[in-house]
Amino acid sequence: MALQQTITVYNTLDSAYVTGGKVGQLFEAYPDVTVQVQKVQGEKGSTEFIKIVVKGSEGKLKGGSAPTFGIVGRLGGIGARPSRIGIVSDADGAVAAVAAALKLADMQTKGDVLKGDVIITTHICPDAPTLPHEPVDFMDSPVDILQMNEHEVLPEMEAVLSIDTTKGNRVINHKGIAISPTVKEGYILRVSEDLLRILEMTTGQLPVTFPVTTQDITPYGNDLYHINSILQPAVATDAPVVGLAITAQSMVPGCGTGASHEVDIASAVRFAVETAKEVTQGSCEFYNKAEFARITQLYGTMKVLQTSGKPAVSPL
Repeated sequence: MALQQTITVYNTLDSAYVTGGKVGQLFEAYPDVTVQVQKVQGEKGSTEFIKIVVKGSEGKLKGGSAPTFGIVGRLGGIGARPSRIGIVSDADGAVAAVAAALKLADMQTKGDVLKGDVIITTHICPDAPTLPHEPVDFMDSPVDILQMNEHEVLPEMEAVLSIDTTKGNRVINHKGIAISPTVKEGYILRVSEDLLRILEMTTGQLPVTFPVTTQDITPYGNDLYHINSILQPAVATDAPVVGLAITAQSMVPGCGTGASHEVDIASAVRFAVETAKEVTQGSCEFYNKAEFARITQLYGTMKVLQTSGKPAVSPL
């Protein structure tokens, strides 16, 4: 069960002394899984980026051609010490990503090997700063969004699932998980029918989606409102990106403690694992390729939205 891996990872990260090395120890028994940890210093402290690679039977790392899937656990930090004691709500994205990797690794030892490679990335910082935000405070990060994308959004990823706690808002009034429309090269596309099917299957409920605005898919730092960083990976890749939000019915600050629900995180893990299975075997599409070709033919590129932009020139 994904719940078992979720609890294991949650308990590992719920510590003021957690390190990337301790996360790596979770995977020592899995020979076909590699873990890399890199400490990065930012203006507001440091964090450790974690890259976990679960090799597929026909993946590119073994000379095959099966698609490579990316899972990004997006967050500011797993803790806000010393101002907050304990693991914060914002940590759910990291917990889900690492737990998904652990589930995929465990599956391999039981003979259930995915066709393609899966690359899981996230970062852990137990003492990240907080950031004022409306309607509730965010977790800040010791590193900026460009550094996050550099270490978490990799060129090998042919489709990206970005998992993030998304509870500090009034637009998602559902406790559990929800998915976004697909974002690709500055376009907000229709919600993937394949992902809706997987969401129905893994939750046993009607699929829940959440709205995405143009502001949300632009880079941080442009003085525009963003629901959170869930779709920031989309500014750093041409691959299709879908946000997987771990949600609440009420508004919960990202820096709130005692606010993580293992069952909801496990739902995100199940969805991520099932999506990984289908993407790597070619039975799940994040977007309609013909429709994307048509929209770009009619309206041109929207890649400007992946940049910081520039002020419009006023006519004389």
